[in-house]
Amino acid sequence: MYIVIVGAGDIGRPLTEIATRGGNEVVIIERDEARADDAATAFDCLVINADATVKETLVDAGADRADALISTTDRDATNIMVCLLAQELTVPDIVSVVHDPEHMALFERIGVNTIENPQRLIAEYLYRAVKRPSIVDYMPVGESAEVFEIRVSEDAPVVGKTLQGAAEEGQFTDDMLVVAIERDGNGEPITPRGDTTIEVGDILTVYSAIGVTPEITDVFGHFEDHEGTHPDVR
Repeated sequence: MYIVIVGAGDIGRPLTEIATRGGNEVVIIERDEARADDAATAFDCLVINADATVKETLVDAGADRADALISTTDRDATNIMVCLLAQELTVPDIVSVVHDPEHMALFERIGVNTIENPQRLIAEYLYRAVKRPSIVDYMPVGESAEVFEIRVSEDAPVVGKTLQGAAEEGQFTDDMLVVAIERDGNGEPITPRGDTTIEVGDILTVYSAIGVTPEITDVFGHFEDHEGTHPDVR
């Protein structure tokens, strides 16, 4: 892919590293001279020290033939302008960071794919790691639903039961769906079936329409305080 990345800051730099490592052709546009020089030294790609809100800069970066443009600056106004110009140049895939949640609707209205303020996402992730330490990983879906990974402990009520059996006993509710099972640490997911038996140490990827609650973590053997503060001693 040919990717234009606007901004070589805290988001743009690791993004460039990932994109170049993946074999993509990358062009960086960075207005700050010091950051541009640093990026040019660090990465094997073209770096343009210029203002991306000027259409000619995007043309110089080859945006008119790019497969994607990603705007990562720390100002929503700049990101919006860059995205509008990218649309004029008919870039097929346009993505932008959005720092102020109140601006999300504006980006969506102009047809830009968005990523919410990364700092806030990290903060929420860290808070979740403290509030629900049994969760290996999670992703919010909409207002209340979540997809999460959780390891099955030896005390879990569902150990040795099939998925269908756990559902029939009410341990898996209608709001829950086991999407995948990782077993023995080999990284190869098992496609869950009704007759799939749950084993100790399994990492289950679960969709929950009501999010992760202590009642749900109890099912997998992680008995947390239902007041949401400290784990129970059992």
